[in-house]
Amino acid sequence: MSRQGNETLKPESWAWHLMGLINPILVILCNLKGDWWVFGGLVFVLGVGPFLDLALGKARTPRPPRASGLPFEILLYVHAALQFIALAALFYRAGIDGNAWTSWIAALSTGLTSGVSGIIVAHELGHKRPGSSGWWIGRLNLLSVLYLHFTTEHNYTHHKLVATSEDPATAFFGESLWAFILRTIPSQYLDAISIHERKGKKALKNPVIQGSIIQVTLLVMIYVFFDSAVLGAFLLQAGFAIFLLEYINYIRHYGLKRELDERQTEYHSWQAEERWSRWTLLELTRHPAHHLKASEPFWKLQPFKSAPQLPLDTTDVFG
Repeated sequence: MSRQGNETLKPESWAWHLMGLINPILVILCNLKGDWWVFGGLVFVLGVGPFLDLALGKARTPRPPRASGLPFEILLYVHAALQFIALAALFYRAGIDGNAWTSWIAALSTGLTSGVSGIIVAHELGHKRPGSSGWWIGRLNLLSVLYLHFTTEHNYTHHKLVATSEDPATAFFGESLWAFILRTIPSQYLDAISIHERKGKKALKNPVIQGSIIQVTLLVMIYVFFDSAVLGAFLLQAGFAIFLLEYINYIRHYGLKRELDERQTEYHSWQAEERWSRWTLLELTRHPAHHLKASEPFWKLQPFKSAPQLPLDTTDVFG
């Protein structure tokens, strides 16, 4: 516990982070319901979410972390389970509706869930010990969005070179979102390949190449066991989830620069303390703390008073 004046601050309740489960559950139910319900996830996240950020605001003083992170660890696995249930619901909807508009809207709604319950959870689990059960679940999550190389590039390059000209996941000042997307996605993939090549793992021995083969095999299996509509819906949700990940990369590091020999500090990532985003994005908004303490679990991250604060309205990057 910490003190503010004469008041003792207690750790924030872990239950607030359960709000992050609203969207995947909503998407599952809406995709099963079909028709106009498939807009549910899009409306909730993109329409209601920003208003909740405004309404709930920021905490005046950050709370100390809890002594036990067990509820948060369980939450990660609940998210991971919901990710695959959401995909099953999408397959169900696309299998029934075929190439109708409902399948594509359902895929976009599912992509929002995949961006959080899939990729953000995989990002957290990807910092666990390689080969552990949590690490493997993170790999499955990344497979569900066709982005298996992410952990390699993120852990070995992005964390080391963030905010430098050598980091493919850092957006330069003046670079548009769309230019960044076109640059960062292939650059990260090629960088992940080169990381393993420097370790002597080339061609089919390269884990990134192996992952690509697994992903292509998965796509073939979806086409064979389902149909082209289900395959298209799966690809759309994966593509949208990847876009959301790189959008987050864009806004979390945009315009912040350091030299290669300059020490990384809290000034090289944008921070945001809006409660709704913190709770639903698993504290990814406390990005400076994550970069300076990569092995620290999300529930222990604390904000920096001196870190650059991300403006609440970031929609202008789409211009």
